[in-house]
Amino acid sequence: MAEQKNTKKIEEKEKPQNVQKTEQQPVKVQEAKQETPIEKKVDASKTEENKSEKKTESKDKQVQKIKKEEAVANGSNMPISKKHSMYICSFIKNKTIDGAIADLESVIKYKRAIPFKGEIPHRKGPGMMSGRYPISASKEFIALLKGLKGNINVNNMDLEKTRIAIATASWANRPQRSGGRRFKRTNVTLIAKEIKSEERSKEIKK
Repeated sequence: MAEQKNTKKIEEKEKPQNVQKTEQQPVKVQEAKQETPIEKKVDASKTEENKSEKKTESKDKQVQKIKKEEAVANGSNMPISKKHSMYICSFIKNKTIDGAIADLESVIKYKRAIPFKGEIPHRKGPGMMSGRYPISASKEFIALLKGLKGNINVNNMDLEKTRIAIATASWANRPQRSGGRRFKRTNVTLIAKEIKSEERSKEIKK
């Protein structure tokens, strides 16, 4: 009987230990489950960063602008004389944009005259016999040249290499004034193109 009592006591002592072991195991499982949501958040943030990087790369590719060969500026129904416009067009042709603007500003200040043909007073200047100072027409052309300069920058053209290749003036629709006369209205077209290195070297030699 004494032996049976001893065996029962030993069994009773061993039982709580087993219970404690079984109770500790679920705690470990809970700890493992708590770590998984954090890992999911990290993975989600990484995927969002990758998507944002791909979007920025695609936007950069779309922003790349195409370079054009020429830039155009049109002035319609300008309140200036067609005769003055024709002489100014021949005056600024084959010049840079900044050079043409500087020359016309000197015309406004009466420092330089634009060459004219016909019975017109003589003016001082190299290669010029007669000329005038068309101030109003020069102001309109300066505004048009500034617009042409902006178009050159938008078309990704080199401003230093561009020259005014074409400059033309023509009659516009002239509204009638009192006494049977008509107002001055002129259409002007300016086209600038880039000059190649060979053509530029020839100009420098001249």
